[in-house]
Amino acid sequence: MSERRDVTPPDVDLDRVWTGVAAQVWQREPGRLERVAARLLRSPGLARALLTTPSLLAPWLIASVVVLGAGAIATAGTGEPLVWVIAPALAGAGIAYAYGPGIDPAWELLCSMAVSDRMVLLVRALAVFVLNAALGLVASAVSGTAAAVTFGWLIPMTAVCALALAVATVARSANAGAAAGLAAWVITVLAGQAAAGRFTAVVTEAVLILPYLAVAACCAAIAVYATRIPRGTS
Repeated sequence: MSERRDVTPPDVDLDRVWTGVAAQVWQREPGRLERVAARLLRSPGLARALLTTPSLLAPWLIASVVVLGAGAIATAGTGEPLVWVIAPALAGAGIAYAYGPGIDPAWELLCSMAVSDRMVLLVRALAVFVLNAALGLVASAVSGTAAAVTFGWLIPMTAVCALALAVATVARSANAGAAAGLAAWVITVLAGQAAAGRFTAVVTEAVLILPYLAVAACCAAIAVYATRIPRGTS
């Protein structure tokens, strides 16, 4: 058996290079929003982690606004609350991409913070959920369906988000989580269309509330377990 050779050039100090990368990522001066988040969260590091969430960056937010805007226009034209159907899928994908491995360029640095991975994920997930819920409400208001908003779509949104997050944390892949959340929601919408003759039944039928809550609770428990701190580590 041949001996394992170190492929690192002798004149390259990887530890020093990594320190330089970390310094470059964290040297940015905090903006006003980050300072406010740091005061609210009582942690500058957690505030920086929140504002580096992939699904809270400008390109993702612009895409979310465009998708919900298109849904609002379609709602105004057809009278069907399409925003209520789009919002859970959009939020589920956003929640999945709040989990970092393979997606977040600062994931390894975030793991080196004193704040636990679970806390970072919790803050990110809540922020993504609240933001998407707010965007959904605004889109509903713009489309003229604000008077009919019953907030029933928030419960299926919670279930889809919890499922996407559970799959993302177990598979350690944001792509897998987003695909699972979107696939589950599409299947649910199609099943509602087949059973009730209208695809909006999945957000208007009260009988589905308990199943949605059960799915959300189970998936949230899975996500919490998957992000636990292993024994023997601090």
